[in-house]
Amino acid sequence: MSLTLRTISREQHLAYIQSLPAASHMQVPAWADVKAEWRSENLGWFDERTGEMVGAGLVLYRQLPKIKRYLAYLPEGPVINWFAPNLDDWIQPMLAHLKQQGAFSVKMGPPVIIRRWEANSIKAGIQNPDVKRLRDIEADFIEPRAFEVADKLRRMGWQQGEDGGAGFGDVQPRYVYQVPLANRSLEEVHKNFNQLWRRNIKKAEKAGVEVVQGGYQDLAEWQRLYEITAVRDHFRPRPLSYFQRMWTALNTEDPNRMRLYFARHNGVNLSAATMLIVGGHVWYSYGASDNIGREVRPSNAMQWRMLRDAYALGATVYDLRGISDSLDETDHLFGLIQFKVGTGGQAAEYLGEWDFPLNKLLHKALDIYMSRR
Repeated sequence: MSLTLRTISREQHLAYIQSLPAASHMQVPAWADVKAEWRSENLGWFDERTGEMVGAGLVLYRQLPKIKRYLAYLPEGPVINWFAPNLDDWIQPMLAHLKQQGAFSVKMGPPVIIRRWEANSIKAGIQNPDVKRLRDIEADFIEPRAFEVADKLRRMGWQQGEDGGAGFGDVQPRYVYQVPLANRSLEEVHKNFNQLWRRNIKKAEKAGVEVVQGGYQDLAEWQRLYEITAVRDHFRPRPLSYFQRMWTALNTEDPNRMRLYFARHNGVNLSAATMLIVGGHVWYSYGASDNIGREVRPSNAMQWRMLRDAYALGATVYDLRGISDSLDETDHLFGLIQFKVGTGGQAAEYLGEWDFPLNKLLHKALDIYMSRR
């Protein structure tokens, strides 16, 4: 297949995404509006013979301080046939185009899963003192074609950042936790939860926890819970304006792209979460909770409701997003994987993010600048 690449309109890009079973929420045209501090461009790959569009990518451009050169970033993209035998024919025109646009370096995150681990395998790993990381456990599923993709990228000159393997050195998480929904009944999904999860869902029901959907007007209440969480978990929260922009941008593109949930008890909101939907892929995106009312298990109730709603939408996967690959109980991120493993789903490892230095000197300068921030 002979391919050409060119800039496309947002409408063309969106129509292409809508024709697919799923794509990352960071590859929909509206994501450019969420990341307002970046310049953006929509790219399309076309089959020369038929003129048909066969791939798309959202590129975000970040200008280097003081010079007119850019870092070009395709988060969880581009959306192309990664297993095509002629991967070169897809990637080279993109690099040439981005260089022309003034990019000195390109970063992308192929949406390719390399390994999966079932919940039972992870539980056994946690109990084994010799196992320190997910990678120490034999994977239940390996995608051999993913290794070929990695080999091809290396041969083309792409580099992978060293992050000690924890998967948090990438901008986007390399390890995620997913609950598969395709060809399963809700009863099966519920049965797969561990005992603690099932007990907590029951506890919340008994206590009268109700889970409701919110709208744009409730984002200030979301922010209140989110900022409490930020103090407790020692991270820097995004401002309210970010979530307002996200809501407006995504739901203008598709009225069912972003949802907001609250779990409340006696009229008081105890936890909240945002949910993103692209085709059959549904993400639990951001979560927040108060320091009070934890005994009525609002977070379990909310996740179960979101999962049921995802199922009703016909989703094939409910994605709980990032985890660390550390299985060390003293690690501060261990609680996160423990909570998510309780859903009985699978941990998945993506190929991770890759860099292509178009200008090695500027690329190195950016590396140094980022490491000092």
